[in-house]
Amino acid sequence: MSKLYIVPTPMGNLKDITLRAVEVLKEVDLILAEDTRTSGKLLKHFDINTPSQSHHMHNEHKTVESIIQKLKSGMTIALISDAGTPAISDPGFLLTRACIENNIEVDCLPGATAFVPALVNSGLPNDKFVFEGFLPVKKGRQTRLKLLAEETRTMIFYESPHKLLKTLTHFAEYFGEERPISVSRELTKLYEETIRGTLAELIQHFTTKAPKGEFVIVVGGKNSK
Repeated sequence: MSKLYIVPTPMGNLKDITLRAVEVLKEVDLILAEDTRTSGKLLKHFDINTPSQSHHMHNEHKTVESIIQKLKSGMTIALISDAGTPAISDPGFLLTRACIENNIEVDCLPGATAFVPALVNSGLPNDKFVFEGFLPVKKGRQTRLKLLAEETRTMIFYESPHKLLKTLTHFAEYFGEERPISVSRELTKLYEETIRGTLAELIQHFTTKAPKGEFVIVVGGKNSK
């Protein structure tokens, strides 16, 4: 029966995969992987021999239609990203939307997503929050920051190491240096670390200690303590 499974994969620690995820990946007809080389290590570790093909942000627009045709023919397909849950700051949205438009069942399994442990670990209010993912690099960045300066809910961002300091500096400029912040890096991995403080304190920290790894930034909303 035609079905697309959205399957979360571990962010670093292979033990974080669920039993159901392994079962689904073994049973489907095809696995769509963001990077088949990265996913190949995971599949090999769990003895998953299902055929896989590449599905990433650079080819997603071109491959959606052919994948829909495969699903319409009766195939079951699993979508995985390099780490975490597909479609959350990763490829997957276009395919999911196309499946819904074509009345193809979509089943998203629960599992790893980087922002959840980062939010809980931050100690900042988590009853209401807004997920922003990656900020625009150039066009629209200033407009977005001006808008977010008035946001009262806790805000969550993703950032790469080479842009972290620039982003923190922009936050200080628009949100104020005393705004509370928590930065988590390398979640679930050997060098996992969460650093908390004000924006001024964390800018100082990463000025003296070069950022390494993948980062989740959690920022307190306006008037948060």
